[in-house]
Amino acid sequence: MWESVFQAIDDQYENMVRTRRYLHKHPEVSFHETETASFIADTYERLGIPYQKGVGGNGIVATLAGGKPGKKVALRADFDALPIQEENEVDYKSTNDGAMHACGHDGHTAALLGLAEALLPFQDQLPGTVIFVHQHAEELVPGGAKAMINTGALDDVDAVFGTHLWASTPLGVIQTSKGPFMAGADSFTIKIQGKGGHGAQPHLTKDALVIASQLVSSLQQVVSRKVDPLKTAVLTVGTFESGQTFNIIADTATLTGTVRTFDPEVQELIIEEMEKTIKGACLGAGADYTFDYEKGYPPVDNHAAQAELILKDATKADSSLRTEEVDPSMAGEDFAYYLQKKPGAFYFTGAQIPGHAYPHHHPKFDFDERALPHAAKTLVQAYRSFQEQHD
Repeated sequence: MWESVFQAIDDQYENMVRTRRYLHKHPEVSFHETETASFIADTYERLGIPYQKGVGGNGIVATLAGGKPGKKVALRADFDALPIQEENEVDYKSTNDGAMHACGHDGHTAALLGLAEALLPFQDQLPGTVIFVHQHAEELVPGGAKAMINTGALDDVDAVFGTHLWASTPLGVIQTSKGPFMAGADSFTIKIQGKGGHGAQPHLTKDALVIASQLVSSLQQVVSRKVDPLKTAVLTVGTFESGQTFNIIADTATLTGTVRTFDPEVQELIIEEMEKTIKGACLGAGADYTFDYEKGYPPVDNHAAQAELILKDATKADSSLRTEEVDPSMAGEDFAYYLQKKPGAFYFTGAQIPGHAYPHHHPKFDFDERALPHAAKTLVQAYRSFQEQHD
């Protein structure tokens, strides 16, 4: 049967591409994906696969019960877009100003819908149950995963798997790790209140821009001088806003950024040391400040046994694939919440376009659509391997 399933997935390729391009042309940002959710629900309605919509918000969960006994395995795809103006000149360019599928979620959705359609003719032969989890709002904290989990959607699931089309990994390469795979992703905002004045009279001011400039440099020492070098952490200042014109000393300054960690103790250390650094810089200059730190998604920590299934068995789905066990990525993902709830693993499906060197979240991001059946095949192979492991 399985060779026929994999062939059926290959036969879905053109359909997956059409679905992906339709979704790409009609992106919706996190927590506003109503039309996308309707499109997904309409697909399951057409296929006659039972589904529930409005799960934890805009989420959709569809269920394909096999004709043979077995485990319940959830396969997850996210479907939100980003608030980015697309710069690609392609037939499927976004038609929604200020919104773009710049991370591949359109492809995740197309692959999972194509997989559902490919599996349907084999329903009576399938062991256990496949749960298709279509998740909204991955890109924006608090995300959609936690809300979907809180509805009980995964309560009776035995394992959960997910993949991310990865534009920096060559086509045909499947990557994961047996343990920490993606970092916890936090954000922060620092607002400095100084005392503005004339650019010719700096002695009468408390220059918020200068204080903030010092902080950008000083904060880099939090990781380099406070965190154990054998531990992994990133602290990035991403935006700096201050000043109005060339001859006015800034009254205020705002810095925003992100912190990435794998260890909760390292996370708490960084928060504490940031507070000390900010307080010292501002009080020494006679300025006031606010420091808002938002803990985001926890680290994606794969369960070793399930990650091993990906590494060992993905090539059974397609002999052209190869697997790699890789070091963790500092990118974040709310798939982490599923892995806190159930055994499972997350992995990257290579989707690099040769010569197209634009990363995820870039206005010219795109991926090789030939990766769509790779994603679908490896997801169903993970389901198959888990069933066989517990047979």
